[in-house]
Amino acid sequence: MFRWLILAVLLSAITVSGYHRALARRRSETIKRRREGPLLLILRALLALSLFGAIVLYVLRPEWMTWASFDVPARVRWVGAVVGVLTVPAVHWVLRTLGPNVSETVLTKDRHELVTRGPYRWIRHPLYTTGLTLFVALGIMAGSWFVLLASGVALVLLRWLIIPHEEEALMAKFGDGYRVYMLRTGRLVPRLRRGTTPGAV
Repeated sequence: MFRWLILAVLLSAITVSGYHRALARRRSETIKRRREGPLLLILRALLALSLFGAIVLYVLRPEWMTWASFDVPARVRWVGAVVGVLTVPAVHWVLRTLGPNVSETVLTKDRHELVTRGPYRWIRHPLYTTGLTLFVALGIMAGSWFVLLASGVALVLLRWLIIPHEEEALMAKFGDGYRVYMLRTGRLVPRLRRGTTPGAV
């Protein structure tokens, strides 16, 4: 049962993401991934292969992933299922808020806008937060320590490598406006203590 629920949640999230990304490509420019450089390209490919590959194998050939399984109580798996289902509208909210600013890279578009509404009012990178939450939920549903470990590795790489590159590009684009925005928002979770800076930049 959880296998098919995992598949439904993953396909729903991919469909919602694909729709908004296609819409952004029609409304704005597309930045080619190779402009990020080989290091980020390789890291993204390895993470995607690890996370998506493990989940797809679990759904299609669960016997191939038994080495990565651990016992998870059914009630905990159901909590993971609820969280996983909730990430689908969260993906829609984040990408709809971004609109044509959706990018496949850490780089900014020529007509990129600084979005500070919706989930971006509290978090600078809610799409990363939503993606990590999705795979943690799927890992719990699947009872896969490998998926949870890969999600942890993704968090480390995002926090200390990918996000700094992205924020460097945003500061170069928006200058002090982005620096003020950084003071009142968290990277992946809301700040507990917010500054007294204006609400919109």
